[in-house]
Amino acid sequence: MTKLNKKRNLFFGVCASFILLAAGCGNNEDTTESESSVDESSEVITSASISDKPEDVLPGLSENGTWIYAITDDVTVEEDIMVAGTFHDGGEDSGDVYRKLALYAQDEDRNVTDEYTLTAPSMTVESPNFRIQNGTFAGDVIVKEEGFELADSTIEGNVTFDSQELMDSAKLDEGTVTGEISVAE
Repeated sequence: MTKLNKKRNLFFGVCASFILLAAGCGNNEDTTESESSVDESSEVITSASISDKPEDVLPGLSENGTWIYAITDDVTVEEDIMVAGTFHDGGEDSGDVYRKLALYAQDEDRNVTDEYTLTAPSMTVESPNFRIQNGTFAGDVIVKEEGFELADSTIEGNVTFDSQELMDSAKLDEGTVTGEISVAE
């Protein structure tokens, strides 16, 4: 197992534990959490923002947000979402350039147990290698960076790429787009 896979496994294990803990508590109160884990062998800190509050989405996906943002329920945001910044899986000085929007819950074995919908008028992606994992984004998506990816997720809207090169770098075959996929004119 590579060092990157070990880091991802550690991170997802922490996220799964948190989600299970939050589900088990079941107090029906809104929560916002930031989970951190440390890989003892390299002293790299990775963190995630996990929330079910609409007001947390914009800062969580901004350039000051975290490399992974997860929602824990269906969320509607009235404003356009801007996904900005370059993030590294494993910390700023190491790991691949990678950013993720997680629209699902999982158990300790990483089986998806629930999927959620994030609704907004639009989402503009200015983070390279941005991945939407499971669940649904309801709104249009404008892609301005390379490596956009859908992984078992749905976009209920149109996807517009700023250039053919950006469209060519995208991985959409593991997801669904209900609207048009096009290149801006």
